[in-house]
Amino acid sequence: MSLMKIVRAPFLAACIALLGAVAITPVDALAQEAASAPVAAPADTAAPAPTGVATPELKKETIDNPYGLEALWTQGDFVARGTLIIMIIMSMGSWYIIFTKLWEQSKLMKSAKAAAETFWTAGSVKKGAETLDEASAFRYMAEQGLKAADHHEGSLVEQIDRHTWIGMSVQRSVDNINSRLQDGLAFLATVGSTSPFVGLFGTVWGIYHALTQIGISGQASIDKVAGPVGEALIMTAFGLAVAVPAVMGYNWLIRRNKGAMERVRAFSGDLHNVLLAGKR
Repeated sequence: MSLMKIVRAPFLAACIALLGAVAITPVDALAQEAASAPVAAPADTAAPAPTGVATPELKKETIDNPYGLEALWTQGDFVARGTLIIMIIMSMGSWYIIFTKLWEQSKLMKSAKAAAETFWTAGSVKKGAETLDEASAFRYMAEQGLKAADHHEGSLVEQIDRHTWIGMSVQRSVDNINSRLQDGLAFLATVGSTSPFVGLFGTVWGIYHALTQIGISGQASIDKVAGPVGEALIMTAFGLAVAVPAVMGYNWLIRRNKGAMERVRAFSGDLHNVLLAGKR
């Protein structure tokens, strides 16, 4: 019996040790594999974008305006188109006259400055006139005065004294210059006073046709009313756009003409006195 006890004790100890080794080894192996495995990258790390891939361009969608000037021209009748053409002609004529008159006034002011510097320092009226430009208004006055002083003959002319004859000739040249400066200003005044009414006529005609179309179609919704009425009101805007530059240009040119004619009249008075003194 003592032998069995002696053998049993080491056998039981060996079995217990074997079972412990089998139970612990898989856990240690899993721990060792987890420790030796490479660390994975974080999930929120963005991957690099592929190169060479073109990004699509965003295109803006263009919507045609059904109530603009193009619609006004294409949908309007001959009366509406004729009204637009008349206002365009009036506007173009106004701007042409404004720029032309400004150029003429600037040229006259330049001639007045040249006459003040060279004419009165010459030895005679004839020499002073030769120093001026051939297209100068002041040279024209000097030549007319010389002509009147040299040709005071004839049975009818001799009855007029020399002082009055020269004065009339010089004054006639001044009136011609003033008339030349006033050319075209009547057109500006006419455009400034009539173009708003021309635009208003186009507006009334357009609204009449818009209401007629609405009555025929039997639809009075906002899309049916806003378009035709808005196109008709464009006529009024055109009339004001034509009238305002014409009126402002007319007033500005009148004021500049007044300053220019003051210099012309001053020169004509001095020229008259010099011619009467006999220094021709």
